[in-house]
Amino acid sequence: MISADMVKNLREKTGAGMMDCKKVLTETDGDMEKAVELLRERGIAKAAKKADRIAAEGLVATYVSDDKKVGVVVEVNSETDFVAKNEDFQKFVAMVALEIAKQNPKDVADLLEKTTSEGNTIQAVLTDKIATIGENMSIRRFKRFETDGLVGSYVHGNGKIGVLVDLSKGSEEVAKGLAMHIAAMNPQVLSYTELDVKFVEDETKAIKASIEIQNEDNKRTGKPLLRVPTYVSRFQLTPEVIAEVKANLEAELKKQGKPEAIWNKIIPGQLEKFIKDNTELDQTYSLLSQSFVMDDNKTVEKYLEEVGANVTSFIRFEVGEGLEKKEENFAEEVKKQMGQ
Repeated sequence: MISADMVKNLREKTGAGMMDCKKVLTETDGDMEKAVELLRERGIAKAAKKADRIAAEGLVATYVSDDKKVGVVVEVNSETDFVAKNEDFQKFVAMVALEIAKQNPKDVADLLEKTTSEGNTIQAVLTDKIATIGENMSIRRFKRFETDGLVGSYVHGNGKIGVLVDLSKGSEEVAKGLAMHIAAMNPQVLSYTELDVKFVEDETKAIKASIEIQNEDNKRTGKPLLRVPTYVSRFQLTPEVIAEVKANLEAELKKQGKPEAIWNKIIPGQLEKFIKDNTELDQTYSLLSQSFVMDDNKTVEKYLEEVGANVTSFIRFEVGEGLEKKEENFAEEVKKQMGQ
């Protein structure tokens, strides 16, 4: 006789549906261990059926060790945002982040083969979750930092964006503030020196073309014309370019009759303005060149100098970025459910 308590216990152990629990307990004559195993085996079959479904929602989670020397950010995808809010799913993602920190896998394939403290592989636990929750899920990617400095992290939007920052010098407060900046501003590289030459060339043409098109509209509507920059990245501001700009500034000051004794007080500020006006690309893509979100009067680089900090690297994950998302047709879905 299969009792309600037996079904309840099996459900609590596995998270499987009530009817599934009762069915396997009946088939195994009430043997709890065999019932668990049978559910696992059937879970694999269920998971396989769900494997071709698009999983582009989900959760990003971070983990930082107590000594701040190890940090992890991981993205685990699900089919719907509803599942991402499921407490069981969230606990699974947190467990995955912890195991990455502890076991330092090479990649996702290696991670899936790792065994948890409970004796199951990550793959087996994932398969069980797919069967239990009823959606396809996948561990998409992760990054692990291990440092002699300190790691800071920040998660934004209930797990939609996660950031890790590795500081060789600095405090936890600085790391947290910097991670928040990265979450908001989405820089792609640490320094403009990491930008690809071809990318800079192509973007220079695109930015100039875009401004020229806008200026055509401004002419027709009588609005002020926008300045078309000569350069868009510090990468292009060679020593020769800076020297020429400085010489032109000196010539202009001389023409204005400014005493040469005060030129050194005027020119640095004008050079700084020239650089800011001609580094639009850096301000978009380079962390150090961006205006710091908590004080936009200074760049991130200037802020770090002032607080005596140095950032070595960073990583930013946003749920589903770059993934194809399933287009839902609600009416068609209802018809399908009704068998029409």
